[in-house]
Amino acid sequence: MSFDELTVKVFKALGHPVRYKIMKDLCNGPKCACKLNEDINFSQANLSQHLKILKEAGLVKNEKVGLEVQYRLYNEDVKEIVGSVEKYALNYISNIKKSSLV
Repeated sequence: MSFDELTVKVFKALGHPVRYKIMKDLCNGPKCACKLNEDINFSQANLSQHLKILKEAGLVKNEKVGLEVQYRLYNEDVKEIVGSVEKYALNYISNIKKSSLV
């Protein structure tokens, strides 16, 4: 996979509301699939598909801890990606509101 292909894959993975919510949850620390499923409130099969996409994009990794499968961010750089997008969105919204007041 080329650099450009991976970059697009990351954007696509983050571009779905459920996957974005999963990423936000994992920014607060590792969680087992069962806890993520409670937070997301989707079928286990649906959640598994979303986690697979995030994993293939290099955003999350998993490990078996006892009987549970625990998911975590691939590394701390992933938090920066999410944080940067949120910062951009907040600034963009703020600028739109300022423009509409003028």
